[in-house]
Amino acid sequence: MPAMAAAEVQKTLVEALTALYRSPDSSVRNQANHWLQEFQHSVLAWEVSDSLLHDANSNLETLLFCSQTLKTKIQRDFEELPAAAFCPLRDSLYALLKHLSSGPSKVRTQICIALASLAVHVPMEDWGGGGILNWLKQEMNSSPDYMPSFLELLAILPQEAFSYKVAARPERRRQFQNELVMSIGVALDLLTYCLNATKFQEQVLEAFASWLRLNHGISAATLASHPLVVAALSSLRFNSLPDAAVNVICELIRYTVSESPGGLSAQMPLIQVLVPHVMGLRDQFKDPSKDEDDVKAMARLFSDMGDSYVDMIATGSDESMMIVQALLEVAAHPDYDIASMTFNFWHSLQVSLTEWESYSSLGTENAIRAERDRRIAMFRPTFETLISLVAFRVQYPQDYEDLSKEDRRDFRQTRYAVGDIIIDAASVLGGDAVVKILFMNFVKSVGNCEANDWNWRSSEAALYCIRSVANAVPSHEVEVMLQVFAILPKLPHQPQLLQTTCLTIGAYSTWLNASSAALPFLPSIIDILTRGMSASEDSAAAACMAFRHVCDACRTKLCGSLDGLFHIYHRAVSGEGGYRVCAEDSLQLVEALSVVITELSSDQAKKALEALCLQAVNPLQEIINQGVEPVKQLNPTKFTVHIDRLANIFRYVNHPEAVGDAFERIWPLFKAIFDYRAWDMRTMEALCRACKYAVRTSGQFIVVTIGDMLSVVQEQYQLHHQPCFLYLSSEVIKIFGSEPSCANYLGCLIESLFRHTTHLLTKIEEFTARPDIADDCFLLASRCIRYCPHIFVPSSIFSSLVDCSIVGITVQHREACNSILTFMSDVLDLASSVNGQDYRAMIDSVVLPRGSIVTRILVASITGALPTSRLEEVSYVLRSLTRAYGLRACEWAKEAILLIPSTAVTESESSRFLNALSKLASEADSSALFGPLEELSDVCRRNRAVQESVQGALKPHQLNFVRVS
Repeated sequence: MPAMAAAEVQKTLVEALTALYRSPDSSVRNQANHWLQEFQHSVLAWEVSDSLLHDANSNLETLLFCSQTLKTKIQRDFEELPAAAFCPLRDSLYALLKHLSSGPSKVRTQICIALASLAVHVPMEDWGGGGILNWLKQEMNSSPDYMPSFLELLAILPQEAFSYKVAARPERRRQFQNELVMSIGVALDLLTYCLNATKFQEQVLEAFASWLRLNHGISAATLASHPLVVAALSSLRFNSLPDAAVNVICELIRYTVSESPGGLSAQMPLIQVLVPHVMGLRDQFKDPSKDEDDVKAMARLFSDMGDSYVDMIATGSDESMMIVQALLEVAAHPDYDIASMTFNFWHSLQVSLTEWESYSSLGTENAIRAERDRRIAMFRPTFETLISLVAFRVQYPQDYEDLSKEDRRDFRQTRYAVGDIIIDAASVLGGDAVVKILFMNFVKSVGNCEANDWNWRSSEAALYCIRSVANAVPSHEVEVMLQVFAILPKLPHQPQLLQTTCLTIGAYSTWLNASSAALPFLPSIIDILTRGMSASEDSAAAACMAFRHVCDACRTKLCGSLDGLFHIYHRAVSGEGGYRVCAEDSLQLVEALSVVITELSSDQAKKALEALCLQAVNPLQEIINQGVEPVKQLNPTKFTVHIDRLANIFRYVNHPEAVGDAFERIWPLFKAIFDYRAWDMRTMEALCRACKYAVRTSGQFIVVTIGDMLSVVQEQYQLHHQPCFLYLSSEVIKIFGSEPSCANYLGCLIESLFRHTTHLLTKIEEFTARPDIADDCFLLASRCIRYCPHIFVPSSIFSSLVDCSIVGITVQHREACNSILTFMSDVLDLASSVNGQDYRAMIDSVVLPRGSIVTRILVASITGALPTSRLEEVSYVLRSLTRAYGLRACEWAKEAILLIPSTAVTESESSRFLNALSKLASEADSSALFGPLEELSDVCRRNRAVQESVQGALKPHQLNFVRVS
């Protein structure tokens, strides 16, 4: 923003806000928005915002913008102000706080946050004795008329204690947290005093809830009789439940299970007060005349109590079962949003009842088993009731076809959640018991399926629930499941019902294979699936998935039916017979046939594999036969649909020799596609994926073809720079890297690919423009480190690739950056490993001359050059560097840290990081490094100005251009 006088800026600001909110011209609004953003970063924003906030003529838009600006400036840019500015700023904010006591509330909230943020920055002694709490106490005593503002500030203070929006140094943030914890007695005394004014009671309780979240150090005995707790519990007797009281009680419930001295027994005085009061709401909850918000509040209280006390509830005491009954009443509520509040409790209860860790204190296995059986028996009726309460919620609504996309998504989420609850019930009751309960609903719903008024929705819902517990139903369960599979072929072909039928078949595929009594159902099951493939796109997708599961699980039983399976596959991919199988779903069918072929003998597998491949090879050959120019004009899908099927065949037919033979026969066709379509990324990605799976499955059986394939890869990569050529090479390195007979052409491959890539990636902008190439290049390099270091490290390209990685460390693309960092740590880990001693001298010759630069870029990455989400990966490289080079790495780090201005990082802050690094160098203990590293990162990123000064001192991007020869 150009230099302007404060008065001129103030006028321009008002005009910009007017334009932003009222101009009909979008370009004018955009220009105004840009100016306002620039203004917020300027130093003048302090004076102008403060002035307009005190101006009686400022409208609401101006007040809100200026209050937000002043708050943000205090949070992020407080260091711009001289030390003497604190008192005038505090007094100005205090004056605004009093002025805004009666509104507007949004502006007052911003001022409260601004004052709280100021308290984070400024030590308590600067506020006078006792810090901001004592200051606030004095102001409340001297100016009681402004109580709404004071109470809001009192509520916001603990909320800001852990806020990272405030650009305070970590040490100062910890001090502020301790100051508030030490002052909690003062805060509660203030709030208790304010209870005398009934009109402020809700504000008082909201502030109390905030302080409860901050500190769990007050004894339960003290809280049990505290006036604030009594006031919150007394509010439960009101006709309408205040939100603030509910918030306090929920916080108190969580408070009792916090990690505090004495454990749960020490919290019993408070628990014994809370539980009866909450349980006293059961009659109100069942009252149909109650307001919906009150019902939700009561459900929240019951659910929070259940979630917090689940381990006590699991013991099955009489008091516990009262809570369980209340939660069942919530689960029975017709409103799903209310009923689902209990779902987390049912899962936690199931875990507590079934997992042996819950009983570890009992000692012997017999004692554990006896107590576990007792508790599960106690809760069996509960979970049986729960099934009946939730199962109906998965039923399709009558108006499903008219629902919006969002409502349909919500309905699907509801079904998933209910399915999870039924699985939890099966963990307690056993899958066979649950499926018997569900089967009764299923039989009842399909009893009149031939009638005109038959409700398919109830049948589909029951079948959906039966499908949910498939993994819990034991293979020996035949009483119910045989009846289910006898009914399935008789069900009408309603699309959603048929889709669920197919998915149920797929879910029970393992049971079908394990139960000998189910064998006669296989023909009718396959028939259902083929009907599903022709009913609708959704049912076809479900049928294809189920077909794959059935063939996978029952592969040995289906070997004799391969001709029939081939017939289904041919009709599906050719579109004959009205099948509605899309190209993606057809891959499920390819996988299905592939796993069945795997069970054949070697000779049979070769023939079946050849027949399966022909379904994809013949169309590809016809395309290639058209000649170069026509082939270049085709849509990539014309190729990928067939290549993807071949890829799945190579992936899932586990006959290495047969796949190797098939690949060698198909290779001339693949080579032609490489030659004709190497410029086309989609086709090349599909082709490289197919080659990758052929290499992975066949291994040594395609060694004759590998050389030709790698020659093609090298040639085409230099012409077209497709990243997929690199990941195909990665697979070859993994399989053949340690094979002596392949050393020569793998060495040529490595030299060629890496040399060309290092010429493509010479500066950070090129990494940014080609992140996929960078990602796959360094994934390949890591593979080389792991599988063929004897080829890679001595090669002439190794040092160039290290230089290339140095250039690209700070690329913002997540995958590319992670691959580069992983490569660097792999190199360093190899240098310090026992198996890497043969390469130590060679690695040292490359790393040592570059160590200082690498370390400086890593420090720059920690302090702002890379996002904080990358800290763990960067720290691992730094740990690897320190393990490999010890105190020398510490010296490199110290050199980098000393470049950072002292205004950004103090000596004590930098020392903590360097001491942790030194400890790692001498003790090889990396556990203590991440905390100081994270704190250094936090300090250097606390605001934009600091981050820019740090990066300006370290100059990571300028270092990227420095090449070490």
